[in-house]
Amino acid sequence: MADADLDVVIRQLARQLHTGLMTRAKERRDRFNGLAAKAQGKETGDRFKMMAKATMEQATAAAKRLQMSADNVADSYARSMRIAASTPVAAKPEKKAKEKPVKKAAKAKKAKAKKAK
Repeated sequence: MADADLDVVIRQLARQLHTGLMTRAKERRDRFNGLAAKAQGKETGDRFKMMAKATMEQATAAAKRLQMSADNVADSYARSMRIAASTPVAAKPEKKAKEKPVKKAAKAKKAKAKKAK
């Protein structure tokens, strides 16, 4: 996994989250259906059945959004890596050696030497 592309890793993690989310949603749905079967009145049983159905609808929608977001992120990452790999790197021009600033004392010596000639 250390050598894997990160877009593949992103997709794998999204699949794991999707599986976990749907497993929990099914457990919750089964719990509500069990409560509906044990309910004393028809209205209570129908309410639990409706809650079980709503739980699955909401979990399915959340799982789809999660998967879509992960796919978008993985695609974006892969695209940016392809662009970065295909872009040529500009070579930095070599910097010229900077001339050292002439000190005032050196300037004064040069001026005296010119006057002496």
